[in-house]
This record gives sequence, structure tokens and C-alpha cells, in this order.
Amino acid sequence: MVKTQVVLPDELSAELKRTVPVRSRSRFIAEALEKSLQLMKFRRNLRRGAGAWSDRAHPDLRTQAGVNRYLARFRGRLRNSA
Repeated sequence: MVKTQVVLPDELSAELKRTVPVRSRSRFIAEALEKSLQLMKFRRNLRRGAGAWSDRAHPDLRTQAGVNRYLARFRGRLRNSA
């Protein structure tokens, strides 16, 4: 573990002190930071992947029936490999 000093706005610090017990604050902040970083990574990857899918590259998946056929084949392979 690494100790890190952060500066919080007065109102946020006061809310943290009112809401989270003293011995739980580091864990609370770490969990909140982890969730926030995961969300940032997800959004970044979503932006990077935008436009990667095209109907031209996957004509078999243009319709719901095509998607259902694909899923049935995929799930069948999963069952057979287990």
C-alpha cells in the first residue's frame, strides 16, 4: 500500500467526514476511485471502438433472425466444449 495525499474541496471533505466512519474512509475512497477509473476506461474504449462494427462486414447479423442463429451456434459450441 502507498500513502497518498489528496486535496479535497471543503464541502466534499465535510460530507465524507459526516458520512463515512473514520476507519473506513481510505477503503471508501479507494473503492470510489477504482469505480471511477473503470468507468473512464470503459468510456475511452467505447469511443475507440466506435465504428468498428459494420453491416457490410457482418451481413449475417443484420436481422434479429441472423443474430438468433449466430447465438444458437455459439451457445452450442459452449455446451459442447464444457
